[in-house]
Amino acid sequence: MSKPLTKAEEQVMQVLWKLESAYLKDVIDAMPDPKPHSNTIATIIKILIDKGYITHEVHGRVHCYAPAVSKEEYSSSSIKNLVEGYFEGSFSDVVSFMVKQQDLKVADLELLLQQIKKKK
Repeated sequence: MSKPLTKAEEQVMQVLWKLESAYLKDVIDAMPDPKPHSNTIATIIKILIDKGYITHEVHGRVHCYAPAVSKEEYSSSSIKNLVEGYFEGSFSDVVSFMVKQQDLKVADLELLLQQIKKKK
C-alpha cells in the first residue's frame, strides 16, 4: 500500500468499502451526482487493481470488484503518512496543531485520554 490514492481513486474505494463487492454498474450507481462516465470509473478501477487496492473475479463477460485493502488499513496508513510527512512523525504535534486550530476541544482531549488509558 505504498502508492497513495488520488481523490477520484479514494472516492471509488469509498463506494467499494461500502458495497463490499460490486460490478461496474453498481459502482457508478453508488457514485454521487453528477455520475462519472463508465469509462472513467473503469479506468480508475483498473488503476486500483494495478496498485493492489482492488481484486476482481470474472463472471462471464463482466467483472465483480472487491476491496483488497480494508478501509481501516488504508485509514491507518494514510494517517501515519500524514503525521510523518507534515508533523515529523509526532502525534503530539498533530494534537497540538488541532488544538491551536480549535478543531479539537477539551472534551475531545479527555475522551482521547480515556481511550489511551483503556489501551494500557
